[in-house]
Amino acid sequence: MKSYNFSYRNVNKTSQLFNDYVEGASELRSFYNLRPNLNNFKIQLNLKSKNYIKQNRETLYSVINDQYKSIKNLNNSVKKNIELLKLDNTYTVCTGHQLSLLTGPIYFIYKIISTINLTKILNKKYPEFNFIPIFWMATEDHDFDEISSFNFNGVNYKWNKKKSGPVGLFDIKGLERLFDLFFEKLEKDNLNSKYLIELVKDSYLKSSNLADATRKLVNTIFGNKGIVIIDSNEKRLKKIFEPYLLEEIRNKTSNRIINLTIENLKKKYGKSFKAQVNPREINLFYQTKTNRERIVIEKNLYKIKNSNINYDLDGIKKILKTNPEFFSPNVLLRPLYQEIILPNICYIGGPSEISYWLLLKDFFESQNVNYPILLNRNSALIIDFKLSKKIKNLNIDLKDLFMEKNSLINKKVREISNIDLDLSFLKNKLDKQFKYLNELVEKTDYSFKGSVDSEFKKQTASINKLEKRLLKAQRKKLSDHVSRLSVIYEKLFPNGSIQERKVNFTTFFQIYGEQFINELFKILDPLSNKFDVIIFDEEIDNKNV
Repeated sequence: MKSYNFSYRNVNKTSQLFNDYVEGASELRSFYNLRPNLNNFKIQLNLKSKNYIKQNRETLYSVINDQYKSIKNLNNSVKKNIELLKLDNTYTVCTGHQLSLLTGPIYFIYKIISTINLTKILNKKYPEFNFIPIFWMATEDHDFDEISSFNFNGVNYKWNKKKSGPVGLFDIKGLERLFDLFFEKLEKDNLNSKYLIELVKDSYLKSSNLADATRKLVNTIFGNKGIVIIDSNEKRLKKIFEPYLLEEIRNKTSNRIINLTIENLKKKYGKSFKAQVNPREINLFYQTKTNRERIVIEKNLYKIKNSNINYDLDGIKKILKTNPEFFSPNVLLRPLYQEIILPNICYIGGPSEISYWLLLKDFFESQNVNYPILLNRNSALIIDFKLSKKIKNLNIDLKDLFMEKNSLINKKVREISNIDLDLSFLKNKLDKQFKYLNELVEKTDYSFKGSVDSEFKKQTASINKLEKRLLKAQRKKLSDHVSRLSVIYEKLFPNGSIQERKVNFTTFFQIYGEQFINELFKILDPLSNKFDVIIFDEEIDNKNV
């Protein structure tokens, strides 16, 4: 197996804002506190130690302990980490994700590996402290469509059912048929297939709701690495958050401050900047077991969208006191909630998450809450043995894989062809000729300049058109090569999207089993700030014969 890495900017799949953060650009320096380097983590934990409330730690320990009672034969690594949460010198590194079916896209896995690997590094660097990896389940999310499918070997398996309310409480009856279809596509007599079948059965088919199923799934895959899973949709944790909930409802502070940050980013980036998330007037939902609706202000009353429920301020205060669990933070308020209840020093997220976290620093300061170090999760492109052979046979340079599909095909057609199809030399000659003509026009009669420019554009367009037609003709001649290139590209960028956002981990786990996860742990360096290309260049026999 081999691995290579590239800068995110060269991969050309992430935003300017994200690339600038990864590279430490000065333009962004005022939008976060500390860079993610080893020395700064010590500074961050010292800041957190002065701000984190001991009583919150006790509540956190109690809640997590209770949530794990449904897990039988809990790994000692997890038990140890849960107990360590009681200690004042214990800090967390957190990542989180929606409750995607069977983890959804593979970057779900990369997030957790990045988090666990960082805690290993920190525990080694600062042995006088304890660092624990936390996986935050987004159980209060209500976008069922985003979490209801997974892609295995190019086939999309979708849970077709109408659902509403917080996803963690969804019952999972009816999933048996969907997973039976998945099981049918797994290789028979394959040890890794048998593992996946048992993983699904133990996680989903023996759980009452989606939160329990996801906890079991993540615990089975990563429990031996000590990952601690939290469901924040819990009354005791919401009670800690009560003062901030009231502040949000009464003063709408997040809307005002985050909008100012957005305006400042627009001044720096111009039209190229688009906020990942735009704040609402109130960034809270009102939720029950079956519904999760926005809270809006109408005629000085707090109204629950799509319902007949409304409260005055006194009514809201009473509900907050008795049932804080009815209030659910949205994507912009959830980070504040997280950092209040966890002794957290670092949040690990993908490009989109980093982009909206960069909107929050001033808001955190207004609430006197420590803003964590932000670290981008690892990203990777996985190339299995069969695909690596095809890439090698076509002599494709790895960096060229990140070109647009047509550009890659055209480049390879030019390389393979015994005819030089690149007409750049003609365009260069044309450019020199018309530059000379423009100089003559300036010395004689400037009124000819429009005609000269028009003719230049016309002749350049003609050469470009001819070049495209020649390439098209040659692509037709080399249709076999074009077809093979298209197959490779579709595997790595299904439907034009980067692999990690489409393909489920089971696609590779069926081939390589636990070795796949173990190799990712070895290769993915959470502090590298690079995009990895990982090539499995050996064939493995996993037949149980």
